[in-house]
Amino acid sequence: MQYCACTDSTDSPTFMSSNILHARAGSPNGRGAAARRKGSRPAPAARKAKPAPAPVAADEAKHPFLVALGERVRALRSRRGITRKALAASAEVSERHLANLEYGLGNASILILLQVAQALQCSLAELIGDVTTSTPEWLLLRELLEGRDEAALRRVRITVGELLGTGGGNVARSSRVALIGLRGAGKSTLGQKLADDLGFPFIELSRHIEQFAGCTITEIQALYGQNAYRRYERRALEEAIQLYPEAVIATPGGLVSDAATFNLLLAHCTTVWLHADPEDHMKRVIAQGDMRPMGGTRGAGASKEAMDDLKSILSGRAAFYSKADFKLDTSALPLEETQAALRELVRQALKLPV
Repeated sequence: MQYCACTDSTDSPTFMSSNILHARAGSPNGRGAAARRKGSRPAPAARKAKPAPAPVAADEAKHPFLVALGERVRALRSRRGITRKALAASAEVSERHLANLEYGLGNASILILLQVAQALQCSLAELIGDVTTSTPEWLLLRELLEGRDEAALRRVRITVGELLGTGGGNVARSSRVALIGLRGAGKSTLGQKLADDLGFPFIELSRHIEQFAGCTITEIQALYGQNAYRRYERRALEEAIQLYPEAVIATPGGLVSDAATFNLLLAHCTTVWLHADPEDHMKRVIAQGDMRPMGGTRGAGASKEAMDDLKSILSGRAAFYSKADFKLDTSALPLEETQAALRELVRQALKLPV
């Protein structure tokens, strides 16, 4: 995944002009030469010019609704790990227009908002923030859930999942162990070692996605777009769940950005969030020879820009990663000790000998 950030927010000056006819001093009835021309009207009496309005500060000029809308766009974009440039291209809007939208400047048309929502794979109602006002049942449900803490909402989600038959709390831990987290957390390295220890197949979900599509992930996104990639991702997970009752699955970092796919994972797998410090994420990926997080270049400027973008993605996804059954910090200990901690955690969860 390439980490880059693009900003372009400039103000366009507004030009105003006026034509004023002045009465000629000493002319009859206050008329000047211009008033005596054919077809001209007498000029009105001179009036005192009104003082120009004081400029309004940028922050004061922003409407609270537009500011909140921009924050939701940024949050959705960060959660999906999409750069502003990539989102602008997918939504077919200018990068500058998107930057203004994200910072609460200007008033985007409804069609522009629709294009952005489609590119982010969310409903227009979610983008605007009114999805829970769409029907009376939504309103009643929102009233019941409003103000509840995360623990209570989780119990509701599990109960609803059991009621609808889409999976619930996974009380008897599934022998499919899914590792989630951002790229560079150690999912592939630790996942393979864990699978070897348990005697389970190791599934690198990204490779299965490529098999479905017949091309690399980079090519999928370049040729077919982010929406097509998410469809392949969902199909690959569905097949893995169907074929492997026991497995260790390393998932792509952005899987949590699709609610339906993430719900499927939570319902059918024992999930472990492998998390690390942003600096460790960056170092591990670059140590593998992958310079995409740096935009293919080296230098302090590229490094800072990439790190800022990585932190933004982590911030946008952390609340979703935290829904995993377990959490393990892969920055706290050396590799061997981290592997031992993961082994013990999973074996205890599956009630296997430690």
